[in-house]
Amino acid sequence: MGHTRSKMNKNWLANLQASMRNGEKRFAVLLDPDKTPNGIELHNWLKEIEQSGASDILIGGSHLSSGNTEDLVKAAQKQTRLPVVLFPGSPEQVTEHADVLLFLSLVSGRNADLLIGRHVEAAPLIMKMDIETVATAYLLVGDGPLTTAAYITQTLPIPSAKPELAVATASAAVLLGMQAVYLDAGSGAGNSIPPEVVSAVRKAVDVPIIVGGGILNYEGIEKAWEAGADLVILGTVLEKVRDFSQLSIS
Repeated sequence: MGHTRSKMNKNWLANLQASMRNGEKRFAVLLDPDKTPNGIELHNWLKEIEQSGASDILIGGSHLSSGNTEDLVKAAQKQTRLPVVLFPGSPEQVTEHADVLLFLSLVSGRNADLLIGRHVEAAPLIMKMDIETVATAYLLVGDGPLTTAAYITQTLPIPSAKPELAVATASAAVLLGMQAVYLDAGSGAGNSIPPEVVSAVRKAVDVPIIVGGGILNYEGIEKAWEAGADLVILGTVLEKVRDFSQLSIS
């Protein structure tokens, strides 16, 4: 039996901006279509996500080989009340069935395809969809080991010890009109983004900040929140255990 979709799923960016202004911190679970279970196992996992206190579900990944994004989006829409947010790694991962699309531009790199190229491919399709689209500055930050995102995008992340570079990059993106900043250590990152980097970016821009990658427990979420993150993303760690109790979240 499906859930009644919440009105809060509309105007997602406005709701996130309100959370930022009010100091209300949020966390989301990132589901990779390649690594998410099917059938009853997926049903149970979505139920657990909704009961965990998560505010959002993100769906997408750096590399899509076999997973079906649309099927996963539909399942999340049917089985939870949470906003379903697309975090696409390619135009093939775009579907109008989600509540929101993060229109990501990889501003930390100099790969023109991921700055604007793939966007040109996707734009005609997205313009025909009834889906909220949020222009999002996507920054990879970290020092290794090599993450999936860095390998697939063929770009170097901003060094963790250079918060001034993250600030300059995020500031440029906001001046260009980006509506949110996503700081990502990348899937499978050895370390999360240092609080100093998050804090520096928070002081520089007045748009919502999303932080993900390398966060392994509740303490990591708290540190990102305290540094200025408005929405913290959990991904790889929950792909491995699918058990919130081990993170001391619930």
